[in-house]
This record gives sequence, structure tokens and C-alpha cells, in this order.
Amino acid sequence: MRWGRTEYLDAHARQRELVEQRLAGAIGDTLVLTEHDPVITLGRKTPRDATIGGSIPTVDVERGGEATYHGPGQLVVYPILLLEAERRDLHRYLRDLEEVVIRMLAELGLAAGRKDGLTGVWLGERKVASIGVAVRRWVAWHGFALNVTTELDAFRGFHPCGLSADVMTRVADHVELPPSAGLLEESAVRYFASVFGFTPPR
Repeated sequence: MRWGRTEYLDAHARQRELVEQRLAGAIGDTLVLTEHDPVITLGRKTPRDATIGGSIPTVDVERGGEATYHGPGQLVVYPILLLEAERRDLHRYLRDLEEVVIRMLAELGLAAGRKDGLTGVWLGERKVASIGVAVRRWVAWHGFALNVTTELDAFRGFHPCGLSADVMTRVADHVELPPSAGLLEESAVRYFASVFGFTPPR
């Protein structure tokens, strides 16, 4: 599903509806692609005394991890996915989501990777994608956010994922981007299908 630009609370409510439908067996596994209006989401591990500066609105959410920013120029991917018995390992699920992003960036000629003890995808010492998930009765939701042309100053009013804002980067600072944002969306769908064993749509 391509939702285009969305307001975060509306997209969150729509995600919840999809989770309920997946739990009921009314729909199959679903991949949502979107881009949000500016917002800072506060995951379950965000310290209670965290200082979130600036004028960007904040929203408490049920995903893991700490605070992160969503906004224009960022590709956000939300799998609504029933984890089958052989995949019921959240560490593996997070690593698989990282693998999707790593393959997307490899297609652009970028050697992305992981950092021990930290969830997300990195280009050298800079973090380019954040990942946070929630699971209800083994239906996973939330997902990953890839900074493509994101305004990085938006991260400076807080500690993204508990880190210095200086570690954040975006794809546009490392490589010439494809002529259409839709090509990155297609790449996300293709590599998600490859990593998770689905047949990509035609």
C-alpha cells in the first residue's frame, strides 16, 4: 500500500486497523509505504526525563526503541506481518528489516551495515535508517524509516535513538538519488519480498 504523505496519528490509526484485520484473518500480510508530516515519536525505551526541544510535535507510541524523527524526505515502511513459527524471534526480525535496507542501499552502490548492540542501518559511522517494531499476538507492525533527503536539523532537538544527532545522515549526502522517489519504494518492496520469502507484486 502506498499512502503518500500522511499525518502521523492518522497513519498510526490506519496501521492499528490493519493489525486488527490481520489478526482476524481478514487480510494477508501487508506492506505500507508512506512519508510523514514532521513528528517525533517516543518509543517505549525513551527515558522519562528525556528533553525534546523545538516545535515539532511528539507522540508516544508502543514500538520499541527511543525517540526518533519522521518527516518529509524520509521513506517509512510499515510491514503488517504475521510472524510464522519459524520467525518468532524478534532479534531475527530486526536483523531481517536491517537486511532489507542494506540491500536497497547496495543497489545504489552504498556499502551499508550494522553496528553491534545498536538497531538500525549505518553508512560508516553515520546512521541512515532507524528501526522500531511492536508485536501483538505475533503480528508485527511499525517498521523502518530511511533518511533519503530528510532535513537532518530536525534531529537536533533531542537524542535520536539515544544517540547524538550528529550521527544521523541521509542517502542524498552519499550518492546521486534515483530520478523518482517511486524507484526507492519499488526497491523496498522488492527486497522486502526477497528477504521474507514473498513473491513481489507485478
